[in-house]
Amino acid sequence: MATNSRSLAEVIVAGAGPVGLTLAAELRLAGIDVLVAERALEPSRHSRAFGLLPRTMEVWEQRGVADRFTGPRLPHADLAADLVDLDFTRLDTRHGQMLLAQATTERVLAQWADELGVKLVRGYEVVGVEQDADTVTVDIRTAGERRRIHADYLVGCDGAHSTVRTCAGIDFPGEYTRAEFVLVDLVEVDRRSDPRFERLPLFERGPNGLLVILPISADTVRVVVHEYGAPYRGGRGAPTWEEAKQVFARAAGFDLTAGRPVWISRFGNTARQATAYRQGRILLAGDAAHTLLPAGGQGLNLGVQDAVNLGWKLAAELGGWAPPGLLDTYRSERHPVAGQVLRNAKAQFALMLGGPEIDALRELLGELLAFEDVNRFLAGQVGGTAIRYDVGPGAHPLSGCRLPYRPLTVEGERTDTMRLLHRARGVLLALAPGPWTVADGWTDRIDIVRARALDTDAGYACALIRPDGHVAWAATAEAPDVDGLNAALRRWFGAPRGERVTGRMSECPAEL
Repeated sequence: MATNSRSLAEVIVAGAGPVGLTLAAELRLAGIDVLVAERALEPSRHSRAFGLLPRTMEVWEQRGVADRFTGPRLPHADLAADLVDLDFTRLDTRHGQMLLAQATTERVLAQWADELGVKLVRGYEVVGVEQDADTVTVDIRTAGERRRIHADYLVGCDGAHSTVRTCAGIDFPGEYTRAEFVLVDLVEVDRRSDPRFERLPLFERGPNGLLVILPISADTVRVVVHEYGAPYRGGRGAPTWEEAKQVFARAAGFDLTAGRPVWISRFGNTARQATAYRQGRILLAGDAAHTLLPAGGQGLNLGVQDAVNLGWKLAAELGGWAPPGLLDTYRSERHPVAGQVLRNAKAQFALMLGGPEIDALRELLGELLAFEDVNRFLAGQVGGTAIRYDVGPGAHPLSGCRLPYRPLTVEGERTDTMRLLHRARGVLLALAPGPWTVADGWTDRIDIVRARALDTDAGYACALIRPDGHVAWAATAEAPDVDGLNAALRRWFGAPRGERVTGRMSECPAEL
């Protein structure tokens, strides 16, 4: 039985994982009505991803919710199975790596989204999509019936096997899985059974395979093994307990009976990326747009940053003030970032799982990473803080980079650069007097803040900051570059109030 429904929201987000929930929250902060449609009837109790990297913690700090995520904090990350520590303390960030199970991350994000008024419906499976110039129509299967719901836009955050991507006809090329990893979460672990439990987290390359042991909660330990040369058998479903015990024993001499299993799974090293992130009124984010070896939580972090990049741009389109081509920049900015992360993940895979023939390369790379500049370069890439977008003309070194944390005072009250972004609006941050009144025509879209830096010279007198925390323009007092500020305001925030035509933009290119 099929029923029709009027539009339930301006945006439908398919998938209630970390990416979908973050995107929904971003849209609600901008006043957009959003519906999250999730196929699963209950939140998952299991967590494939395990780890939050510095830039992801920063973007949640920008929204004032970073303190809700609590877990062990590490100042470093292990690259390629303990090849070397990537030292996040060398980066201009207050955050390192947080060890936190994806199920916990989703629970925190769901609560935040609920507080903001996001509508989350479970048992809603997307089975078909149609669109025209003005509307997306989504076929939903729920409780034994089919429904058709409508929205202005649909965003697929529904994972690597995305139905939304398939329905949109977007290609997903790349490398298919060539290796198998077996994952087991254990409780009631007898840590005396194996001396390797004394040095957690553990990454160990042995003669027959790779073993990883991670403490993921007070009472749960995750063990992952790869047996060199073992083919991927994902089509057979999850391994049985007997199969898992055998592969752990063969590959690493590890006895799984040291604990009781609560989850057994397998995964591979697929590396694929969508050719387009948008098809008309349908967009993709997270694993629906790119999927990679789950090493260090890079996939989850990549997807969350997709959501923060997309949310304000889609809200601007719906609000009627987006300049031409703004939504196009979602793909042009995020596609290269995902390509870089995929490349890094594939390099880590080769370094982790290559046989003796790769040992010399591992040793050489380990020596190179002992150099501070090399370590900082890779730490910035993995941690997400090194991302720099092409924001147009401008010679300032901060242009296109994310704005780092700095303590400030505003009218005698202490604040900081992250707090300025809690409202998910653009910010013109003036730290010195100058001809910044050119921005007055945009105060319906940006906040103008006159502040004083507390610690050191920030390196700029004024900066225009996008809602995602990236600097669209910056200048010094000696070279205020008013023309550049005006151009950046128009490029990222549309025409000023006196020139802007109100109303929602209706044109929607077929592919961008």
